[in-house]
Amino acid sequence: MSDAFTALKISERVYWVGAIDWGLRNFHGYKTSRGSTYNAFLILTDKVTLIDTVKPQFYDEMMSRIRSVIEPSKIDYVVSNHAEMDHSGALPRLAKELNLKKIVASPKGVEALNDHFGMGDALEVVKTGDKLDLGNATLSFIETRMLHWPDSMFAFLEEEGILFSNDAFGMHLATAERYADELDPWIIKREAAKYYANILLHLSPIVLRLLDKFPSYNLDVKMIAPDHGPIWRQDVGTVLQWYRDWAEQKSTNKAVVIYDTMWQSTARMAAAVGGGLTDGGARVELMPLEGAHRSDVVTELLDAGALIVGSPTMNNQIYPTVADVMNYITGLKPKNLVGASFGSYGWSGEATKHLDAMMDAIKVDLVQPGLNVKYVPSEADLAAGRELGLAVAKRIV
Repeated sequence: MSDAFTALKISERVYWVGAIDWGLRNFHGYKTSRGSTYNAFLILTDKVTLIDTVKPQFYDEMMSRIRSVIEPSKIDYVVSNHAEMDHSGALPRLAKELNLKKIVASPKGVEALNDHFGMGDALEVVKTGDKLDLGNATLSFIETRMLHWPDSMFAFLEEEGILFSNDAFGMHLATAERYADELDPWIIKREAAKYYANILLHLSPIVLRLLDKFPSYNLDVKMIAPDHGPIWRQDVGTVLQWYRDWAEQKSTNKAVVIYDTMWQSTARMAAAVGGGLTDGGARVELMPLEGAHRSDVVTELLDAGALIVGSPTMNNQIYPTVADVMNYITGLKPKNLVGASFGSYGWSGEATKHLDAMMDAIKVDLVQPGLNVKYVPSEADLAAGRELGLAVAKRIV
């Protein structure tokens, strides 16, 4: 059994004992270009406690880190903040090998762990306001239902000021560094935004309710330790403000234009629309789906004021790549956007009607009906595309 991995001490009592997934490139359809981490934390108190675990295939890495500071058999409690299997997958093996007697989770967490693994009598329910006595320290709990699963909760180590926040305030980012302040600030904000856009965007009303209520818990938070990505130890208020900004989804002068093309007609129209947006003073992000992934599209939408979608008509439908992205966007429910559609066709031209219906369903405010071009766009068609861009720009600038 390898002991190649060591724990990292992050406070007087707490060690990071998680795993780094350098190779992860896809997480439920979300392109994780920089990998990820599965963070677990060991609290060395009178009652030794492990916060969350890792994916099953990273069990040995986690155990190696734990053994670098303590014999695993000395673990008294495990706290499961989130039952999704990238954080609970190693739990059944751990429980069996250590004969764990106490696994703490929220009411929905207990239900989910039983549904996943049949964990049985070792499970113990905690609710908002409950505390777990660790002997010389205390963990308190806050249920954060639907951020982003029904079982999600926070655990707070009162004596150290560490908030174990499960998936909230995290990101998919594999690095050797464990702290956000050790990394490029642009990458940190980009990956945090990408995580929010792809995991939490549709839950923004719940995020805002939590942020509004958070001060009432009177927590002196000195460090935020999420289940993915780096730990926040300096100015934890920064990431809290980012979450508020992203959850509010205030309209800006940025327009995101997504499209795909068969014979370059829709691409030419996209360029014309983009030109009109630029001439109208908007910031423009043109995203041809030949090279833009759905998860990058919704990341760009996070601080946008407009969504414009272009598609050829294929078999009386939206082009497949465009349909894929629109289905993904629909599930994430972005708000406060104006929008429009455009496309090219040969003999039917239904794509723009379908696009308008999809955008109307998520309450995108359409500036006009879809702009359709037959076969190759003429100069007049390109001029109409530019006018469409100008019309959208007028609404957001």
